[in-house]
Amino acid sequence: MIDCKEILTMLKSTEADILREGAYQAGEAKCEDAVPLLVEMLKSSNIGVQEAADNALRKIGGREVVEGVIPLLRSDDAPVRNGSMDILRALGGQELASIVPLLKDEDVDIRIFATDILGSAGNVLAVAPLCEALLKDPEVNVRYQAAVSLGDLGLPEAAKCLNQAMRDEEWVQYSVIEALAKIRHSSSIDAMVKAMSHSSELVVSMIIDALGDMGNVKAVSLLLTRMEASPTALRNKIVKAIVKILGAKLVNLLPKDARQNFREYLLVALEDEEEGVQDAAITGLAVMGGEDAAAGIFAIAAKLDTDREQDRLDHILSCLAQMGVTTVLKGALHGSDAHQALLAVEVLSRISDPEVEGVLVDAFWVNPIAVQRDIVNVLALVAGPASVDFFMDLLAKHVDGKVLKAAASFLGQKLRYAPAADLLFDLLDHQYDDVKEAGLDACVAIGGEQLQERFRGLFHGLDPMKRLMAVYALGRIDPAANMDLLKEAMEDENPDIRKHALKAVASQCHEGSVWESLLVPRLMDENCEVRQTVVELMGDCFSPELVPHLLNALGDKDEWVKVRALEVMGQHKVVAAIPAVVAQLENPNKLVAIRAIETLGAIGGTAAFQALLAVSGGEDYELMDAAEAAIARIQDQQEEGNE
Repeated sequence: MIDCKEILTMLKSTEADILREGAYQAGEAKCEDAVPLLVEMLKSSNIGVQEAADNALRKIGGREVVEGVIPLLRSDDAPVRNGSMDILRALGGQELASIVPLLKDEDVDIRIFATDILGSAGNVLAVAPLCEALLKDPEVNVRYQAAVSLGDLGLPEAAKCLNQAMRDEEWVQYSVIEALAKIRHSSSIDAMVKAMSHSSELVVSMIIDALGDMGNVKAVSLLLTRMEASPTALRNKIVKAIVKILGAKLVNLLPKDARQNFREYLLVALEDEEEGVQDAAITGLAVMGGEDAAAGIFAIAAKLDTDREQDRLDHILSCLAQMGVTTVLKGALHGSDAHQALLAVEVLSRISDPEVEGVLVDAFWVNPIAVQRDIVNVLALVAGPASVDFFMDLLAKHVDGKVLKAAASFLGQKLRYAPAADLLFDLLDHQYDDVKEAGLDACVAIGGEQLQERFRGLFHGLDPMKRLMAVYALGRIDPAANMDLLKEAMEDENPDIRKHALKAVASQCHEGSVWESLLVPRLMDENCEVRQTVVELMGDCFSPELVPHLLNALGDKDEWVKVRALEVMGQHKVVAAIPAVVAQLENPNKLVAIRAIETLGAIGGTAAFQALLAVSGGEDYELMDAAEAAIARIQDQQEEGNE
């Protein structure tokens, strides 16, 4: 390391690069002798030199640095002055003896700078001198900054002098209130409330906000006593503060004799122009309840932009839901405004109350289709057997696909309501595929011999879509009982039908061995997607007896069949497959080669490791990266095994 003497020589250079290097070395060596030269460098016009000196001084620290930088506070050059302030904020906390005397300086600016610096001291010893400046300095801006700095320190020891300063002029009161809100000392509550009687309306408003932010229940009774005599705007602020303090405990914590009056004040606050006041009133009224409150809150919700004010709207709708099934919600559902009806449906969807079901059912047919869709979606989730007739009516009379899908889901998946089978089966002829799928899934959920017989009839028809649905349904309802039909379907001319038949047969792989003899021949299927499906199913129903067939699949002409076979062998760590997998490293299709590398990494072992090492030394960067990742995987597996 360079010694201080050499560093001092570097710091006397006229070359910027040498100066920066010298400053760096001075900081590393904590060379105090370099402090005067580093301080001079802060005045340089070269920003790089300035920054190097700044960093070095911060590293060196101590009284030498603090006292060396203090004179720069008097500089006429603003950047130099600001830079020195930053250094003193960082270092002054440990050298208060050098900073505190500046509070008595004749120059007002220096006193302001000193109070600012002490706010970053993080030292309780800074509180007393700042309090003295706050209470005794003749310059209002010094007192203002002293209060700000006491707030930045955030120490309860400052509460006493800040309380006293509440009688200062308005400019100082602003910073005092903010400081007290940060410190949150209970002794400040009385002082702040008392100050309301001799302060301007703006200061009183700030005090009320601060009391709300402090969250001390002690403030509630003091604020309540001031409500009657306060003008509407300030009273609304008090409402906001009290709700913020008490929150959901509002009803329980308010004195009984004050509850009704406070509720009236909450209703008035709903009309306030400030959103924060409105939202507080909404929160309070959600707890206290009442039809008039619900109507007022709903009116606000109806005016909001659902895109730009989504978060606020969500909060308001949750508050309405907290109030339960109200007259305003029922009225909106039967009114002429579709937007309000949709809001009412959303609120009802959040309410856990048996009444919701009946309210929505009653309102369904009087609403336009957009509202009907929302209603039926909610009902599909919350309704029970009492609404069966309603949903059956929908299947029989309604034509909208989304409504029919919701009805199918309710009657099929939710209730498994067998008497709906005929109507649900009719949905298989619907013009929209998603409605057909909903009907199909509903029929599968209900099941039973009657429906199976109908699906068997579909399978023997000419429509390939109907045959596909039949295979899907019978394979899901009872594949064992329909095995003969599924075997027949595996020979169907339609490859999608063959795929679904394969999946249905393979679902029985844990019940016996018949499925294997049916599955393997399909590896010769003319359709590549069918062959892919076979390989995937072998992975789902893996057994060692399938390995030769998986190895044969590596010779398939379709690259995706090879990829799927590699994935299965890696998933099940088929060590016997390593030679065949290594052979795929030479495959001209890079996807297959990369998947072969990944498979070797998954299988692991010495042979796989050696093959991967050879690839990692190749020239193809993609293959090299894949090989390195696979090698790392093998190494991780070995480390885990040794633990």
